[in-house]
Amino acid sequence: MQSLLNLLAAIALLVWGTHIVRTGVLRVFGENLRLVLSRSFGNRFKGLAAGFGVTTVVQSGTATCLIVASFVGKGLVTTAAALAVMLGADVGSSLMAVVFSFDLSWLSPLLIVLGVVMFITRQASVAGRIGRVLIGLGLITLALHLIVEATRPMTASPAVRALLVALPQEILLDILVGAALTVLSYSSLAIVLLTATLAETGLLTAPVALGLVLGANVGSGLLALFATSGQRAPVRRLPVGNLIFKAIGVLLTIPFLGHAHVLLQEWVPSVHQQVVTFHLAFNIALALVFIGFTHPIARWVDRWLSDTDVDAASTRPRHLDPMALATPSLAISCAAREALHQADLVETMLRGIMPVIRNNDLQLAEQLRRMDDAVDDLYAAIKFYLTQISREALSEREGRRWADIMSFTINMEQVGDTIERVLQDVEDKKVRKNRSFSDAGMAEIAHLHDALIANLRLAMSVFLDGQVRDAQRLLEEKARFRDLEHEYAATHLARLRGNTAQSIETSSLHIDLISDLKRINSHICSIAYPILESAGALSKTRIRQSQLIEPGDTR
Repeated sequence: MQSLLNLLAAIALLVWGTHIVRTGVLRVFGENLRLVLSRSFGNRFKGLAAGFGVTTVVQSGTATCLIVASFVGKGLVTTAAALAVMLGADVGSSLMAVVFSFDLSWLSPLLIVLGVVMFITRQASVAGRIGRVLIGLGLITLALHLIVEATRPMTASPAVRALLVALPQEILLDILVGAALTVLSYSSLAIVLLTATLAETGLLTAPVALGLVLGANVGSGLLALFATSGQRAPVRRLPVGNLIFKAIGVLLTIPFLGHAHVLLQEWVPSVHQQVVTFHLAFNIALALVFIGFTHPIARWVDRWLSDTDVDAASTRPRHLDPMALATPSLAISCAAREALHQADLVETMLRGIMPVIRNNDLQLAEQLRRMDDAVDDLYAAIKFYLTQISREALSEREGRRWADIMSFTINMEQVGDTIERVLQDVEDKKVRKNRSFSDAGMAEIAHLHDALIANLRLAMSVFLDGQVRDAQRLLEEKARFRDLEHEYAATHLARLRGNTAQSIETSSLHIDLISDLKRINSHICSIAYPILESAGALSKTRIRQSQLIEPGDTR
């Protein structure tokens, strides 16, 4: 019983070590890994090489698949190019299994000690994150050593040997078991290494071990498929295509498994090495055979998973990809895109104010007020998504961007609330009472409204590009809008003194309306402040020191 518990603990440590390495590498190199992948999509062979290199670093073909699947879902890359990347990713993952199959027990203490020192002393820096990766690598090598130690007493047990001998030598059952273990452990690398170790100790025969390896390959494809099961059709195309390649490859390999075993015994003396070599050879053969079939399979998958359910006017979150959370830089980009989606809804609401005022359109007013609920829902979704991004994994620049996105969404939510209140006031004080603005009053409101639309478009540009010059322009527009508000408030009072009937009837609404429009403009223009503050272009106070009057000064 103790030996079984030790084995389970060693397996858990192996899975945890691969998880630490995967997440640690994504935190350190996430943006660069994404850049490497995005630049490799023009050529299938470049894509294959990029997938190989990235997965060698990340040590997880599933993580690479989820990153690239998000690119496919956003239309940034074709399915065919993404499939080429995944063929290379599988080769990279199998190569790491070969590396870890060597006796690296001497390396484990060194990696753990060095990693812990780097992590504790430089925790918030890149060096600290690299230390975290070293700890994960040390845990992997330590876990492999512990697995060997835990299986030795079990191999000597007659009961265990009798149980394993009684297992049916059925290749399809072995594949099914290997796939199930991979899904449960969320790591094909861990299952392949575990299988090789058990085969080396004699707990598994070589044919059974090879079947489990084939199952581990299928399981890695199922992992990505399960992880994207709730996503839109374009996101699911890559996992489906990759699983098709793996399944076909396994089916083609089964008839030749006996010949492969014979060749491995002739060329590779160690059973442990035979298992990991077979794993590597299978994925290399898969890449060489199917690199020429990426386009046909991609066309079939694209037709099967056509994006027919996408509604361009959808008010639900579109870009908050949960798979991107493993890569903080990518998640930040997703949140920024969703923030712009929220701003688009706010612009639609803002543009609808004038038709409601001019045409007394109660139906449109109701539709626009309901849109505020969608704006609020997007704000809540973006805020929750941002809180799921590890702040420790962000660089200083990404941390500022995180704060900018949060500030932007807060302002857009408040603009939506103000527009809803404006529409309700217009409905209660103008439409239902059948009142009208004077021609001069309507012209002033229309002028302020046009300025608001222009400022919102400029604010979205500032948020997207972060240009200091545009941010300065936005603050200049804020001052100009304030002057217009004062001017139009004064002219409205002049019309009241002139006893203009329409101005008297709508006076309260008119004053409230231009005040609310000014409040909306303030929220819109406040988007410029984080940009200018980061650039050092803001003064500490807007009050001129020369005009300050000290207490007791009689000037």
